[in-house]
Amino acid sequence: MEEKRILYVSSEVVPYLAENEVSLMSYDVPKMINDQGGQIRIFMPRYGNINERRHQLHEVIRLSGMNLVVNDIDMPLIIKVASIPKERIQVYFIDNDEYFKRKATFTDEDGVLYPDNDERAIFFAKGVVETVKKLNWVPDIIHVHGWMAAMLPIYMKHYYKDEALFANTKIITSVYSQSFEGNLDIEMINKVKFDDVPGEAIADLEMPNYENIIKASILHSDALIIASDNLSSSLTKFIDSSGKPFLPFTPKDKFAEAYTAFYKSIIL
Repeated sequence: MEEKRILYVSSEVVPYLAENEVSLMSYDVPKMINDQGGQIRIFMPRYGNINERRHQLHEVIRLSGMNLVVNDIDMPLIIKVASIPKERIQVYFIDNDEYFKRKATFTDEDGVLYPDNDERAIFFAKGVVETVKKLNWVPDIIHVHGWMAAMLPIYMKHYYKDEALFANTKIITSVYSQSFEGNLDIEMINKVKFDDVPGEAIADLEMPNYENIIKASILHSDALIIASDNLSSSLTKFIDSSGKPFLPFTPKDKFAEAYTAFYKSIIL
């Protein structure tokens, strides 16, 4: 994987948030490729419960400043960056005071999903792509982790389909069992359609629960990785019937070789 460029886009990454299946793999996989000489970038949202002082986040003025339109409203994009200690890995944070200043990730103190989580996911997807464009950094692979990042494959295949920068970029989505209860805003599909994404391409978003959001992401990915050993049977069957290349679940102590071989099969 030497000199290959891989962009990791994740809902959560250790050490900036608590350890769980998504946040740990979103650290372990990039570290593995970095150790092999690959060129990597990691993007995640800058949630308000990330300690900026402890993790030494700082704003990148040359990348910040543009406005992104979400559901016909201009939202300012702020880009911050930090380095994972001892690993020489840069992490870029997508920030906006309206969407990410609150002191939690996905739910309020009562465990209720934030009502604008759908817009946060749209803003995150657009923010990642616009920042990568400004960096003029062409990834061979974009590897997506977690449901907050699940809109990225959809936007790449429709909203950004004519971007020459990504003409040869492949999208891999890791599918996890980690989910949420209930639905995101029922208007989510209309907010995505506002960006000229055809309704038939995102029919699953008519009912934006966890599995349907992941299904929409799967349909717009080039390849898939089953990242949980207890994935629901419905998602497992959906992946199996999708016709996409996929890597079955691999235990953590054996993932490095399997992921590397899978990457190479996708981009070579």
